[in-house]
Amino acid sequence: MKNIISILIISLLLFSCEKKEELSTNTTILKKEKASLKKQVDSINKLLKNIETKLAKLDTVKKLPIVTAIASKEGVFKHYIEIQGTVKSDKSVEIHPEMGGTISHIYVKEGQRVRRGQTLAQLDASVVNNNIAQVKTQLTLAKTAFERQARLWKQKIGSEMQYLQAKAQKEGLEQNINTLYAQARKMKIIAPFNGTIDEIFAKTGALAMPQQPFLRIVNLHKVYVESEITETYLKNIKKGSEVLISFPSLDKKITSKISQVGNFINPNNRSFKARININNYNKVIKPNLLADVKVKDFEGTGIIIPSYLVQKDQSGNHFVYVVRTKDSISKVQKTLITVEKEYNNESFITKGIQKNDLILDKGAHTVKDNDQVILAKQ
Repeated sequence: MKNIISILIISLLLFSCEKKEELSTNTTILKKEKASLKKQVDSINKLLKNIETKLAKLDTVKKLPIVTAIASKEGVFKHYIEIQGTVKSDKSVEIHPEMGGTISHIYVKEGQRVRRGQTLAQLDASVVNNNIAQVKTQLTLAKTAFERQARLWKQKIGSEMQYLQAKAQKEGLEQNINTLYAQARKMKIIAPFNGTIDEIFAKTGALAMPQQPFLRIVNLHKVYVESEITETYLKNIKKGSEVLISFPSLDKKITSKISQVGNFINPNNRSFKARININNYNKVIKPNLLADVKVKDFEGTGIIIPSYLVQKDQSGNHFVYVVRTKDSISKVQKTLITVEKEYNNESFITKGIQKNDLILDKGAHTVKDNDQVILAKQ
């Protein structure tokens, strides 16, 4: 092709040299030669254009797009729903006195560990104690009178009514003293479980009332996370579902399972509650701490590919380009797929592609179905 072009150019130059003298002396001949040369130039340009067109058709290798591909893999795909949760504890309570009275003693300090049944504080019980002493004296006399009346009654001396009256008086005083003992116990603040005194609200000498909290006691060995989940996921969330919990404030992550699923749908936000029990042996997880909760609602084994490889056509169908190689020629094939789930930048494919299919990666948006490509090695 280059030789043809060179010959044409040389011919024009020779012809021009031969006619040089005539052109310089005869205007008519000059015009004729100009027209002839112009016609020859047009013919050469046309010939060059045809040659370039044929070269473009024959020399296709240099213009093929260079692309990369990723092999589809088979594995276990898990999908999670992401919600917020709050840490709570069954053993984190504010203790109120059962009866009102002046605070005589507070036996514990904030941060102190206590045992179940330990006395934490004492209210002034002088009035109750005086009543107990008085009833004890009356009860002693009533017991003596009853015992004497019972001996006489066995000997058929005296009336039955006298015997019953003595018995009723003794039993009534016994009930009275038991009631007073119960009141005396209520003048003490008792630890309901093993734990730590978190905060003491009252002070010695102040008046304690049942309506006001006296102190807070907590046990952080076992806490739980409570979350509200929209009713849309009710059929997928069950007791035992896998849960991933993250505490951003602590930079801590744990794995657990749902311990309980609520049986009530909140009409205000159309959600139900889920409880996740967690162990807290190091006591770093505190009540009311916020948690990011991921609950697994789907798990399946199948084809998994990066989500960015999936495209959507004008009809709304999902598809990928699969690279097929035959006789050393690689072509792309538009393949419709079914995307079951998508999570964490991965898509779970249930239909359309097989394991180890080469999915077009770089260059996927510059080709069309059945285009020939050059597959680069990654």
